[in-house]
Amino acid sequence: MTIKKAGERTGLSPDTLRYYERIGLLDQVARNAGGQRRYSAEDVARLRFIKRAQAMDFSLDEIGQLLRFREQEGDVRADVRALTETKLAAIEERIETLTRLRDELAGLVRQCHASERDCPIIASMDNQKECDHELHDCS
Repeated sequence: MTIKKAGERTGLSPDTLRYYERIGLLDQVARNAGGQRRYSAEDVARLRFIKRAQAMDFSLDEIGQLLRFREQEGDVRADVRALTETKLAAIEERIETLTRLRDELAGLVRQCHASERDCPIIASMDNQKECDHELHDCS
């Protein structure tokens, strides 16, 4: 199928398809006599795998590892599990960071509603600048 059709079936742009081929996530795609790419059903399945892995927050390097595991003979569960456990830990850490950020922002919004004059949100950011420059203790 053409690059346009492969893109439609996977939800990926032609530029993305070419990029994945260029960086090796997708093997060299067959070409017709005119040099136009012709994607196979196997290519489309691989592209869908890549897209799903990205949706699970795997980086392109990690997806490359997963694709190698996918093609490897034998039991790869321990390797895939280790990679996935590392990804899960990173996501849990990000969730904790985002939760703290949400709580901080929610508190600032409440302070802003209660404020008569000064902006607590701006003041907090100004205070953080000072903390970053170690002008005073921000604990």
